[in-house]
Amino acid sequence: MSIGSNIKGLREDRKYTQEQVADALGVTFQAVSSWERDEYKPDTEKLIKLAEFFDVSVSAIAEEKNNTFKTKEAIYDWEHMKTYVKTTARYFKLPNTLKAVDYAIKAHEGQSRKHSSIPYIYHPLNLACHALSMGIMDDAVIAACLLHDVIEDCSVKLDDLPVDDEIKGLVSLLSCEKTNDQNRAEIISSYYEAISGNPKASLIKCMDRCNELPPPTLRRKRFLLCRKAA
Repeated sequence: MSIGSNIKGLREDRKYTQEQVADALGVTFQAVSSWERDEYKPDTEKLIKLAEFFDVSVSAIAEEKNNTFKTKEAIYDWEHMKTYVKTTARYFKLPNTLKAVDYAIKAHEGQSRKHSSIPYIYHPLNLACHALSMGIMDDAVIAACLLHDVIEDCSVKLDDLPVDDEIKGLVSLLSCEKTNDQNRAEIISSYYEAISGNPKASLIKCMDRCNELPPPTLRRKRFLLCRKAA
């Protein structure tokens, strides 16, 4: 169950309306509604007030049982993803992730996904959201998810990243130098060999490759075109 489901369950169990909860916390009922829909998460102060209001522990609200993450359409708005990552990072005290979010957004500003008009920032934010949805609260992993493409795609220097040395090391491992036809195989082989020696880099690269897969509808179209061509 998600934080939103926990809040909704406690409210309904105690037969409160969203308006009553909102009045007790000094927020709008729309804010309570957005929490229950998992569009946003209450900050630490509001979590404490919610726990006091419902007379439960903070963990009874904040614990996401089975690490369930509902992939509602709204979460794919990059602003929603940014808010989700930053709110979670504040709650779980992930300082490098907080710095990495804003840095990645600025670094990828104006960039789009290949052959698409979708802003590029969707990709690193998606990786971070996927990691958090699996219960990964490792500051280095989440921050590196957000920054894994800035060296390759944004002309950013490694030393300029606003994160600690462990994360810089992960970003360096995940950044592949430019290749040509003559040395491509050798460089790619060395690239993946280096990643395989670091569990965190391997995890991020695995999520990266999964995120790069086309949606099922597009894969189906490609299959039909190939079969027709054959």
